[in-house]
Amino acid sequence: MKQDAGCLKLGVTLSMLLAIAVAECSAAQNPQHAYPAMAPVSQYLMADRDAEIALARSAAPKAISGEATILVLGPHGYVTAVEGSNGFVCMVDRSWSAQFDFPEFWNPGLRGPTCFNPQAARSILPITYKRTELALAGQSRDQIMEGIKAALASKQLPRLEPGAMCYMMSKQGYLNDSAGHWMPHLMFYMPLEADWGADLPGSPVMLNPQFQVPENIKVFMVPAGKWSDGTPAPAM
Repeated sequence: MKQDAGCLKLGVTLSMLLAIAVAECSAAQNPQHAYPAMAPVSQYLMADRDAEIALARSAAPKAISGEATILVLGPHGYVTAVEGSNGFVCMVDRSWSAQFDFPEFWNPGLRGPTCFNPQAARSILPITYKRTELALAGQSRDQIMEGIKAALASKQLPRLEPGAMCYMMSKQGYLNDSAGHWMPHLMFYMPLEADWGADLPGSPVMLNPQFQVPENIKVFMVPAGKWSDGTPAPAM
C-alpha cells in the first residue's frame, strides 16, 4: 500500500496512539473535526475480551508479546488481563492517545495495538493511563490537556526513561480513517532536543507529534520490514 510522501511525513497516530501519517493532510482538506465530541463509552470498548488480548499481542512479534503483560480497556480504564514475565506491556490504544489537534481524537473506531518495552511501560504508559482516566470521566479534549499539564506540574507522571520505545507492527490495527492499519513501525520516545534527521529527504525516520504538546516528548517512527506475523510490509 503506497502512501503520499507528503502525508507520510506528518506522523501516524496512537499511540496512539497512535502515530498518524494522514492527520494533518485530512485536516487541511476538512478543517472541521470529523469527531467533535466523545461518543458513548461503550463504543470505545471491545465486547470480546479474548479478541482484545489477541489484538494487543499482534503489536509485536510473538517472541516479545507472548511473554508480555496484556492490558484491556474497561469502562473505568485499562486493567491487566494477562500477567507477563518479560517486562513488556501490550495494549490497544484508543483515539485519545493521539495528539490533541488530531481530527479523529474522538473516533471510537480507532484501535492501535502497541507493545511497550520496560522503559516505556514505566514512563510512557502512565500518560496513556492518565489520558484514559480523564477521557472516561467525561472530560473534554481541552480539559484532558489541562489535566495532563497539571499532572506534569505536580510530578504525578514519571520522567521519560532513556531507551523507551514500542512496537506497532499489527496488521489488524486501525490507526485512522484514511490510513487504516498503515504500516508496521517502531516508535522511539526522546527529549525534545533530540535530532534524528526525521522527515528529511531520504531519511527513514519520521516525526510523530503525539506527545510533543503538552508532554514535551518527541516520538520518532521507523518503518519495519515485516508485520508482527512475519509477512512482508507494504512498500512506502
